[in-house]
Amino acid sequence: MHSAASRPIYHVAQIREIESRRAKVTPPLMERAGAAAAHVARALTRGTRLSALILCGPGNNGGDGFVVARLLRQRGFSPTVVFRGDPERLPDDARHAWHAWHAIGGDVAHEIPRRHFSLAIDALFGSGLQRPIEGEYADLIDRINHLECPVLALDIPSGLHADSGRVLGCAVRAAHTATFIALKPGLLTLDGPDHCGDISVHDLDLNPESVLPADAHVITPALFPARLVPRPKNSHKGMMGGVGIIGGAPGMVGAALLAGRAALKLGAGRIYVGLIDNKALAVDTDQPELMLREPQEVLSSGFATALAVGPGLGRGSAALALLRQTIRGDLPLVLDADALNLLASHPVLAGHVQRRGAPTLLTPHPLEAARLLATDIAEIRDDRVRAALALAKKLNAVTVLKGCGSIVALPSGRWHMNTSGNPGMASAGMGDVLTGLAAALLAQGWDAEHALLCAVHLHGLAADRLVEQGIGPAGLTAGETIDAARNIFNGWAKPRNQGTA
Repeated sequence: MHSAASRPIYHVAQIREIESRRAKVTPPLMERAGAAAAHVARALTRGTRLSALILCGPGNNGGDGFVVARLLRQRGFSPTVVFRGDPERLPDDARHAWHAWHAIGGDVAHEIPRRHFSLAIDALFGSGLQRPIEGEYADLIDRINHLECPVLALDIPSGLHADSGRVLGCAVRAAHTATFIALKPGLLTLDGPDHCGDISVHDLDLNPESVLPADAHVITPALFPARLVPRPKNSHKGMMGGVGIIGGAPGMVGAALLAGRAALKLGAGRIYVGLIDNKALAVDTDQPELMLREPQEVLSSGFATALAVGPGLGRGSAALALLRQTIRGDLPLVLDADALNLLASHPVLAGHVQRRGAPTLLTPHPLEAARLLATDIAEIRDDRVRAALALAKKLNAVTVLKGCGSIVALPSGRWHMNTSGNPGMASAGMGDVLTGLAAALLAQGWDAEHALLCAVHLHGLAADRLVEQGIGPAGLTAGETIDAARNIFNGWAKPRNQGTA
């Protein structure tokens, strides 16, 4: 396969269930976590003398830190441990780790010494944190963030909400996070990627999916391998489906053209772009393969095998009438941009989407999601996974909630998170390109789930490839991602070497 297997993601409550089912393992989980973290610490400072500062908190995360300190000392290092809590109030396993540290001659400091360290290890607060960090621990985190050495966070950077990725008051900015058992959503979305640095996953020999099957995975091509095959030599454009794009109101024609160009270059056989502004242009001179038509001509031609409604659609009466017509049709449908805003302001129409027999894909950003769920954007950002699942269920549609760590949610309750992409994608037209990519796959016979998984991941990878080549992130344009996406997709489906005759 062209990528590693898709890693499972668990909410904190699920991690606790896994821990509960494996509570009696030997060595204990805290010993395993500490050993894994100590190994990472040594690897991160290879080539230099490891002088570690370990900051231990008042819970089990602090216990992990004491185990790391003990194991490093037993290997001949002299870690400095900072601990401000009461050891007798530690949870049982953490208190045992504290006593084991003292039993080999270890001691603790109350303040960070004023000297250089090669590595700081954040073991203050783990994935169970629910309240904002304030007072002396907030001051300590500020000190950590100003250290002149890399920071390794244990399980999750202190102050980051493990389920949502929200910063709870303040949070450690780590260069590396060693997370235990499995990935948590907060590592990968919202503020998580800005605080976690590089992430390594240590399952502590639990094989978590054998204990509790995961509802979520990181998106990679391993989720849709059956589709990544070469085309038959005996192919023609009729086999590759047709995409109809409905949008392009006055002043927004470019959005529809971007979607059409993306659909064309991801392999759809025919592309019809139905422009509401029918006086805008007769041909796309940069992409003359696109067939520009009036929207009704696109909808009545019978050539389209999938539709995308929303790029540059506007919210006028003509847009609303076209949206009603497409929703009542029986073709796979991608709804984006103003199509989503119209749904939010017309609940009856949203009900028609929910009852559609054909597949529906939704591609909202947080503000559009807030409108569809009749809430505010802060609530969407506070729990992106919950919001994506709520939208998928409410509208019976495969949904991607776009943003840092885009979430693809299914009406069944399963969901996946994307880790490709970069800040260069915060520019106009990116959503239109994503819509075109997804519509092209639907038109070629992909099912809704895998079409959206592939389109989201591929689009992010295209942006990453461009940044690697020095194109962006600042100034990266939506149109530039189209050719990059085509190149990556064809690489995935490259014929295997069959030898010579």
